[in-house]
Amino acid sequence: MTTILETTGTRSILFREAINECLRQEMERDENVIIMGEEIAGGAGRQDQGVEDAWGGPFRTTVGLIQQFGRERVLDTPLSEAAFIGAAIGASSTGLRAVAELMFVDFIGVCMDQLVNNAAKMRYMFGGQVKVPFTMMTRIGAGFGAAAQHSESYYSIFSHIPGLKGVCPSDAYTAKGLLAAAIRDDDPVVYFEHKGLYGISGPVPEEPYVLPIGKARTVRAGTDITLVGISKMTWVCTAAAEELAKEGISCEVIDLLSISPIDYDHINESVQKTHRLVVVDEDTPICSMASEICSRVAEEVFDYLDAPPSKVTAPHTPVPYSRAMENEYMPNESRVINTVRNLMSR
Repeated sequence: MTTILETTGTRSILFREAINECLRQEMERDENVIIMGEEIAGGAGRQDQGVEDAWGGPFRTTVGLIQQFGRERVLDTPLSEAAFIGAAIGASSTGLRAVAELMFVDFIGVCMDQLVNNAAKMRYMFGGQVKVPFTMMTRIGAGFGAAAQHSESYYSIFSHIPGLKGVCPSDAYTAKGLLAAAIRDDDPVVYFEHKGLYGISGPVPEEPYVLPIGKARTVRAGTDITLVGISKMTWVCTAAAEELAKEGISCEVIDLLSISPIDYDHINESVQKTHRLVVVDEDTPICSMASEICSRVAEEVFDYLDAPPSKVTAPHTPVPYSRAMENEYMPNESRVINTVRNLMSR
């Protein structure tokens, strides 16, 4: 996938390293930034035994932070999502900028009340007198044989809730810039990390920077059809576009980046040019981001369409444990290509 960043000589780092670097820089910049979660620094209670290490969680995104910032700002928590998500929201409402790491988005049911009835509504119910600069980092994505309870992509749930913002970075550059934006935002933001992106590297400036929440980007220009990707699905869209180009089909690829707010203007402008739309979404299809975007395009730029807005999603089923079935479950390049071919023939 072509990155929006084209700076010559910029060093290349991994997606997980970009997240770690952003956390470190934001904690250096603002002493009110704290982070808490399960096993982010070796496991709760280990410091009481005189052990301070940098386990960095199961995906090593917080590695090294405990040594630099200490146990008052890097807090290993008990295995109780309801407790530490609630504590982070409360801390954020009283002056801190708390980052809480929910290990997998599948665990959201345990702490949904804290998000829906506190984080999302507190500023509104107090008439704007209280800010809630809270960031929840969590993981999405199938493809790792982690079974149904560790593999979902539930970002559409959060998009439905007024008062919450949500971002889905797709590469190392957007991972760092969107996380910085989330931490600095005065509203609660859910930050979705796809497990399939941790090992992907890309150019990232060393200095801190912020990418605006609510803005999509075009990563590949085209004239015949618009493909909208979310997180890792942007890579699937780009791979499909490269293959379709060999057949003379020019695909424009949009990287959504933000699931709340959604950059409808960017999508509509592209569809007005290409006259066709496919949204590629790893979440399940009913009440999905793909359904929402297709609906809005049909409502707002219907007269420009030469074919129905279409979507490529996961099926309406939990993620299977069988690797062969899991590979069929996820949206892939061939499904996108076949969908585009069908739309172009209409």
